[in-house]
Amino acid sequence: MKPRIKICCIASIEEAKMAIGFGADAVGLVGRMPSGPGPIEDELIAKIARAVPPPVATFLLTSETAASEIALHHHRVQTNTIQIVDALAEGTYHDLRRLLPNVKIVQVIHVINEKSVDEAVQISEHVDALLLDSGNPNLKVKELGGTGRTHDWRFSKKIVEQSKAPVFLAGGLNASNVREAIEAVQPYGIDLCSGVRTNGDLDERKLEAFFRAAWG
Repeated sequence: MKPRIKICCIASIEEAKMAIGFGADAVGLVGRMPSGPGPIEDELIAKIARAVPPPVATFLLTSETAASEIALHHHRVQTNTIQIVDALAEGTYHDLRRLLPNVKIVQVIHVINEKSVDEAVQISEHVDALLLDSGNPNLKVKELGGTGRTHDWRFSKKIVEQSKAPVFLAGGLNASNVREAIEAVQPYGIDLCSGVRTNGDLDERKLEAFFRAAWG
């Protein structure tokens, strides 16, 4: 089965159309972050989300960590999916379901070691999907994605094997390594930002090469 592909750090309606034109199943729209590429204003996120046709998924990347604040962030932008890039610190996934009954919830797991596997498997029972990335939320300035680095895919493979929810793989993917990543991890979907950009802009040639490599 072909993995779903999510193109992240979308910065305009034109970029969204370009990604979708090549076959993207989802686009990622980055809200305010402590670090990393691609954050845009909530007003622009809402505008892009309205312009994306179904069935393409629109992911809001939020760094909010309280269920109530995540819900407020969503109300400002109205995407159909929330991607929580940090650990949920206040409230529960059940609270989020109650506050956002028709919105899909995707939790990012920053894959660092064996503990990440346990964390992912536990959380997978409460969310619609997991997204495995290569950030480090333990640093003084948190890295919550968009690092352009790969992580140890052996941990990701374990998560895929044990997760109760579909798993997206992110972190340093590009046309030259995506086939290897798919074969090693067998994810439901793959997600990337910097691997299809040149000087910060979405690059048509890199997109084409990536989709060709990903879909074999």
